[in-house]
Amino acid sequence: MDDISNRKFEHIEICLREDVEMHCNTTGFEDVWLVHRCLPEIDVEEIELETDFLGFKLRAPLLISAMTGGHPKAKEINSALAQVVEEMGLAMAVGSQRAALLDESLVDTFAVVRKKAPTAYIIANIGAAQLVGHFDVNDVRKAIDMIEANALNIHLNPAHEFSQMAGDLKFRGVLQAIKRVSEAIEVPVIVKETGCGISREDAIRLVEEGLVKAIDVAGAGGTSWCKVEALRARRRGNGFKADVAEAFAEWGIPTVVSLIEVKSGVDVPVIASGGVRSGVDCAKAIALGADLVGIALPALRAVSHGANALKAYLSVLIEQLRGAMFLTASRSLKDLKRVDVVITGRVKEWLQMRGVDIKEYLRKRRAI
Repeated sequence: MDDISNRKFEHIEICLREDVEMHCNTTGFEDVWLVHRCLPEIDVEEIELETDFLGFKLRAPLLISAMTGGHPKAKEINSALAQVVEEMGLAMAVGSQRAALLDESLVDTFAVVRKKAPTAYIIANIGAAQLVGHFDVNDVRKAIDMIEANALNIHLNPAHEFSQMAGDLKFRGVLQAIKRVSEAIEVPVIVKETGCGISREDAIRLVEEGLVKAIDVAGAGGTSWCKVEALRARRRGNGFKADVAEAFAEWGIPTVVSLIEVKSGVDVPVIASGGVRSGVDCAKAIALGADLVGIALPALRAVSHGANALKAYLSVLIEQLRGAMFLTASRSLKDLKRVDVVITGRVKEWLQMRGVDIKEYLRKRRAI
């Protein structure tokens, strides 16, 4: 148990101190252009950022993505994150609750979230691999009750597990395990990746089998958990595992590509996360069809300086989103989803190779 808890703290420390982001495999936001409107014919004060996600109203379409918990020092981080989320009317997902399910002394590192955010939209979190042979539906219910969650994230992280020392590599039966959980619990199930993206084929399978109510693409281009594990293995003197993990440091489907693949294949709410670094990125993601936008690493680094630093960072992000809406003549997020978008470069090439008709996708998106 101590190994899991200590690993959680190592993850935080490495993410705060080291270069853990992808560089070659970018998110794809640089290939997405929103057409500028020099005659927006709106006032900034008219712009509305409110949205509805799975029946819950948020003041802005932002989610603090799953990051931490499961170590005593993570309690302070989760407390500050939750405080800001509550104040700003946003959503938050906790990190994997595996450690707390195995050691009750760690429950409060997660439970503090609901204490600090009594009215916020909070998402519980469990790994898909841990649902095969480790945890049953009762354990999942404990994770949900632990934070009085509004929804459950089931995370898929095969690349991370493969790169991790003593990673869980038993993924056979994951679909059935997700199905068992989704049929047994009362809150919506969201399936998410952890930085490598979700393909159209996998999204279709998840939705057609009735397993999920929403998908978080968590694409490539931001934090690389394979890189994190390579750094961790190197620190531990495990050169073999570090060398193996480093080969996958840039692995995955770019966030923009994954978002379009998923939205072109299924009709469920989609969260765009993975390397989102500005409000303009948020605007581009929403214009391409995202319902929420997730932020992780920048929020973690901001909150390490306190709740006020996080609130300041998020305020800038929201104002940048408002600016992008103003400059595309979008009074609402619904308007933003209908603006003219130009897709170029690697994203265009990738989608063409994958058989996605970009013009048709954008046409249908605007018609919704």
